[in-house]
Amino acid sequence: MTSAAVYGTGSWGTAYASVLADAGTNVTMWGRRQEVVDQINAGTNEDYLPELRLPSTIRATSDPFEAAAGADIVVLAVPSQTLRANLEAWGSVLPSSAAIVSLMKGVELGTTRRMSEVISEVGGVEPERVVIVSGPNLAREIAVKQPAASVVASSSAAMAELVAAACAAPYFRPYTGSDVVGTEICGAVKNVIALAVGMAEGLGMGDNSKASIITRGLAETMRLGMALGGEAPTFAGLAGVGDLIATCMSPLSRNHSFGVRLGQGLAVSEVIAVTKQTAEGVKSCTSILELARHTGVDVPIIEQVDAMIQHDRSAQEVVSALLSRPRKAETA
Repeated sequence: MTSAAVYGTGSWGTAYASVLADAGTNVTMWGRRQEVVDQINAGTNEDYLPELRLPSTIRATSDPFEAAAGADIVVLAVPSQTLRANLEAWGSVLPSSAAIVSLMKGVELGTTRRMSEVISEVGGVEPERVVIVSGPNLAREIAVKQPAASVVASSSAAMAELVAAACAAPYFRPYTGSDVVGTEICGAVKNVIALAVGMAEGLGMGDNSKASIITRGLAETMRLGMALGGEAPTFAGLAGVGDLIATCMSPLSRNHSFGVRLGQGLAVSEVIAVTKQTAEGVKSCTSILELARHTGVDVPIIEQVDAMIQHDRSAQEVVSALLSRPRKAETA
């Protein structure tokens, strides 16, 4: 039987651990907080997914060495901006032949590296052992076993198939692919676009406005992803359009909900105080913008979201700036 270690006990890490267990994989979770570890060992995660009753084949530990012992698959589900520090602390425990799965959706601040690049650099993991799982995967829906699909991308077909087989639960359908770059860029950028869509909703705008932002956001994602080596079909698939729609439109999306409150006039610090959480798009918008500028790619929506997050521009000013831009052909 395949064994997996899941590092991170947040919503998506816990939901994906449940998927793995329901697919017949033995799962050990690592958590930083002992109280959450104790909850998981009692069959729940009250802090993040109180509605989910965890399978009995999941157990948890606060010891990173114990979690990795004998694992065929290691899943990394920590916040993207903490990945480097976590790997520096316990990356040496990663088994030398295991598939290393990234559930994280971000671009590292300061280096503009994708999560797979950080894993290889800091964890000493060969790129062909890195696997990206990404798609329209809202954790709370998966927790109640609503049907969903996802992309499992790796430069190694064997590694992608290993991970796909380990998470092919009755309600979760994995599709293998090889476009690591495109899959990661889709996952990171959609969080920023979801903030913009949420802002529009918070300003009282309707579906035409939101659909326009989503569509133009997809164009930005494609321009950046393909400039970095991503493949066009990825952006029309589950990791691209699928994840973009789910994240931009669902009230279960942390980035969407964060953007709504920004659009209603709250400052970033006020939204964090209300929600007790920071959305990934808030932390990654600056690094994604830097990556786009280094690559020579025009990303006006991302630029305006960053201006609001980092420079206190109002949501109405952001909208006005986008609408007053010089017109271009629709495919630009």
